[in-house]
Amino acid sequence: MILRNKLKVLRAIKDITQAELATAVGLSRQTINSMEKGVFFPSIVSAMKIAAYFETTVEEIFFFEEEK
Repeated sequence: MILRNKLKVLRAIKDITQAELATAVGLSRQTINSMEKGVFFPSIVSAMKIAAYFETTVEEIFFFEEEK
């Protein structure tokens, strides 16, 4: 299983940059970029902050996908 996320889609819907999201949740832009690329996985606290920012659940943003 691979952990995926909808960060880029959610940012596009809200029309915000990686830097704006990073500032809002107390992370660096590089961290947001690494999450979007699937290179870095957030801590539970960071995932919850991101979910709160987008007014949704962690599971709606971060999810597992079967490997092909």
